[in-house]
Parts: sequence; C-alpha cells; structure tokens
Amino acid sequence: MSAQNRSDTERRRRRPGGGPHGGLMMPIEKPKRGRQTVGRLWGYLRREKWLMAVVFMLVLVSAGAMLSGPYLIGVGIDRFIIPGDMPGLLMLAMAMIGLYLLGAGGMWLQNHIMVGMAQRTVRDIRKDLFDTIQDLPVRFFDTHTHGDTMSRLSNDVEHVANVLNNSVTQAFNSFITIFGTITMMLILSPVLTVMTLVTVPIMAVITKLVAVRTRHYFGEQQKHLGELNGLVEETISGQRVVKVFQQEDAMIEKFSEHNDDLRDSGVKAQIFAGVVGPTMNVINNLNFAIVAAAGGYLAIQDLITVGIIASFITYSRQLARPLNQLASQFNMVQSAVAGAERCFELMDEEKEPKDDDQAVELDDVQGEVRLVNVDFAYEPDVPVLKNVSLDVEPGETIALVGPTGAGKTTIINLLTRFYDIQSGSITIDGWDIRSIRRHSLRHALGIVLQDTYLFSDSVRENIRYGRLDASDEEVERAAEMAFADTFIRRLPHGYDTVLADDAGDLSQGQRQLLSIARAILADPAILILDEATSSVDTRTEVHIQRAMVELMKGRTCFVIAHRLSTIRDADRIVVINHGEIVEEGSHRELLEAGGFYSELYQSQFERAAS
Repeated sequence: MSAQNRSDTERRRRRPGGGPHGGLMMPIEKPKRGRQTVGRLWGYLRREKWLMAVVFMLVLVSAGAMLSGPYLIGVGIDRFIIPGDMPGLLMLAMAMIGLYLLGAGGMWLQNHIMVGMAQRTVRDIRKDLFDTIQDLPVRFFDTHTHGDTMSRLSNDVEHVANVLNNSVTQAFNSFITIFGTITMMLILSPVLTVMTLVTVPIMAVITKLVAVRTRHYFGEQQKHLGELNGLVEETISGQRVVKVFQQEDAMIEKFSEHNDDLRDSGVKAQIFAGVVGPTMNVINNLNFAIVAAAGGYLAIQDLITVGIIASFITYSRQLARPLNQLASQFNMVQSAVAGAERCFELMDEEKEPKDDDQAVELDDVQGEVRLVNVDFAYEPDVPVLKNVSLDVEPGETIALVGPTGAGKTTIINLLTRFYDIQSGSITIDGWDIRSIRRHSLRHALGIVLQDTYLFSDSVRENIRYGRLDASDEEVERAAEMAFADTFIRRLPHGYDTVLADDAGDLSQGQRQLLSIARAILADPAILILDEATSSVDTRTEVHIQRAMVELMKGRTCFVIAHRLSTIRDADRIVVINHGEIVEEGSHRELLEAGGFYSELYQSQFERAAS
C-alpha cells in the first residue's frame, strides 16, 4: 500500500518546492560525527571478534617476518659478506627466504579471512538498511527522493565495503610495522632514530590539515551523487511525461547542472586526497638523505658498522611504506566514513511507531467505521481536515467527492494509519485504530490506487501479492472477476509471463486490472477504491463495475472518484471541500438540493456534452 497518489495540491502543502524534482535540493547534513560513525562500524565488526583475533595474530606473524628481513641483511653484511663466509651467507639467505614466504603466506591468509568478514559485515549493514526502509513511515518517502535513498543503500555501502576489504588489515599491518620498525631502529641506533623521527610530526601535521578538507569534499561528493541518482531515477520513471511535454533539453540541462556539481566536488576531493602521497614521498627522500649522511659519519667514527647502516636505511625506507599506506588509507576512510554516516542517518530516521503491547488483533471484521471530530495537517498551521465526522455502517458504500486537494485521499491515509490524526478519533467496529495492530488493521483493508505498481515478476505472482498463500486457481479466479483473465491468457506465457520494470509492457488499463485482481484476491472486509477505474476505457469500466458490485457485497466500501457518473449508485455520497464535509446524501438527494455536489455534477455533464 502507498500514498503516492496523493493529490499534487496536498503534496505541495506539506512539501515546499513541490513538483517532480522538488526534493532534489533538500539539504543533506555533511559528515560531522566521525568518531561515533567509526564506533558504530566497529560494532558490526565486533560480531566477528574471534576471526578478528585470528587476523590480528596473522598480522603479527606476517609483520614480524617482514621486520626480521632488514635486521638479517645487516647481520649478513657484518658477519658473512665482509669476512667472506659464503656457507654462512647461504644459510642466512635460506632463512630469509623462509621468513619472507611465511610473511607472504600470513598476509594472504589474513586478507582471505578479512574479505569474508568484510562481506558479511556489509551484508548486515545492507540488511539493517533495508529493514529500516520497511519500517519507515510513508511520510519519509513523501519527503525524500527515492534516488538519494537508493544511493545510500548502494553507493555509500559500497564505499564502506571497499574500506573494510582493503584498509582494515592494512591499517593493522601498518601500525604494527611502524611500531616494530621504530623499535628495531632504536635497538640499532638511537641517534639515527631520533634524526629519522624528526620528520614524523611534519607528516602528522600535513595529514591533519588535508584531512579536514578531504572529509568535507568527500561528503559533498556523496551528497551530489545522491542528488544525481535521484534525478536519473525520476527521469527514467517519468520518461513518457518528459517526452510528451518535450522537456528533453530541460532535463539534459538539469542533469548537466547536477553532473557539474558532482564533478567539482569530486575533483576537489581527489585533489586533496592526492596531496598526501607526493608530499610524503618528498619528506621520505629528505629523511633518507639525512640518515645516509649521518650514518656514514658515525661509521667513519667507528660508532656503528656498515651492516647497521644498511639495516637502518632499509628500516627507514620501510617506515615510509606504512606511513604512506596510512595516509592513503586515511583518505579512503574519509570517504567511507562520509558514506557510513549517511547510512546511519537513514537507520536513525524516525520509524513508524511500534504497536503497543496492549494493541489488539481484529477478528471477524464487520466494517463499521466512525470518524469523530478528526483534525489533521501534514504541516503545522496548514490544516487539511477540519473537524470531520462520519458514520459508516457495515456493508455501506461511501463515495468521497470533492475538488482536488479537498482531503479525500487524506481520509484514506488516516484510515490506513499511513499518518496519524492530530485530534479526534477513528474507530473500526468500535476499536480506535490506534489500539489495533497495524498489520491486523491493514489486513482488513484492500486498496486499489489510481497509480498502480507491479513488480518485476510473473503476472501470477503480482496478483498473488494480495494473499501469498493463495492457490493458482484462486489467483486465476480473482483475475476472471477483474475481467483480466482474457488479456492475461493472450500474453506470451499467460499467467507465467514475467513483467518488465513496473509492467511497462502493459497498458495502463491492463495494469489497473491486475491491481484490482490483487485486491479481489486479498478478500478484505473494507475495500478502498481510489480512482480505481480512471485508467480504463468505458467498456472495460462497465465490466469492472459489474465485478465490483459482486465484490462489494457485504463489505464496507470507500470510493474516491472524480468522474461523478461512476458513483451514482453509492449508498451515500460525502462531499468534501477545503477539508470539511459540506454535504451528504444519495445522488438524487444531492442533485435535488442544488448545492455544491449539484454544481460539480452539472459542470462535468456540460463538459462531457460539449
């Protein structure tokens, strides 16, 4: 069920800057809770804590093996190369090969384990995001672009996946390598170590200065990507409207604007991200020159050996690698944090309230509906319904009539609890709907909307969506009652024909018939028809009306229609204008009264005649 068919007038009242792209420029909060976001990500990784411990041990093994190499190089120079001990040098070379193979094996295994952990973690994040989407109220989807929501579920999660796949073990390895390298350097020569570490604060300052700008522009990049996805999604969905109104050039221009914004933020993000690596290389080369010169002087003074100089230079070069990796990973992490924060923002959106523990299940629904002094507004100080009261008896058919934006569909949105009323009460069989479990309430309701939605599945499964445990025979019977069976059997594979996206290969009338068949199969106690026959031809409408007569027997029915000729046989017609009930009665009674309904009917009759 959905409220997307709400009239444009009502939508504009609660959504500033309405229109097909009114929500694209809604501000998205820039990433600014990095520490909390990283903490929440760690909460997901902590579910794999035992594997994390294994990975950490493998990192220690591989890092330890790699750290042993430079030390053994120095030992080989001092003990074997200078004295000319070839057998000893050969044994040392074999030991080094074994250590490097051990380190490479440990690195491969830790990456293998980490990839599995990362994919499971991202799977859990995607699942939590999708679960959140199912729990969000209709208000959220009415005020947020679908493309931006989809971008959070796809692009932003993918940024997180890339970092978890590549950066977590690298970060572990880098920190351990840095700590181990500095330790070995101190053992070899404290003086050279101090001279080497002078450049580290310079690296830290540069990284911090760049990080602030990088994180900002990565957040801008993610925001503009979401906006661009929203525009693309809306343009593809509304392609017929674009072509009918010849707005191709306008849409291309709008796309170019969003594309340019994305390009500008992307260029800035990548420029700042690219500053760190080259800067670190310059500092590392400077550090190498200092160590070489100072080490040579100490060797001349017989304070250290040539082997120590060789080991130390190797360690100093090795120190640069994890530092560069950390700098590079930091930029990747900035992008991931920006994406993760957008994911968590969606998770933290206000959910549809949970049912109270005392909420009841509706059994054997009779269909008595009461609205008592109902007030409602989508936005504060902009009332849509004002003191609306309505009594509907079981099995009664009520037609809701009025101009666009009068509040007809809003009554349906309140009855289904897509929105909750501000004051007053709505009851079904004497139960306030706020005391009824939502799934039980909506199970009692069957809705056929003007804007149909069909899934990319077979015709049979689209109808079966009304009741998943229905048999094939029940599905086909519902289609026959909706006069859809004939055209279905003419499809290439009949009921097993798989529909394209939103059934674009069917006519609007055929899609409407399938939607009606779905509602028939659901067999609800209360039936809601919101312009249900507006998209079918007159001949098909006659068939549907006959089927609806049988379907509505014994059921409470609410019918919303702009074509007043379709609701003349309703038990009662309720006329709504400016959020208030202005008239009630049968078709004949309202015509004889000569009020608002009579004016509406006469104006439609005159237009049809002309």
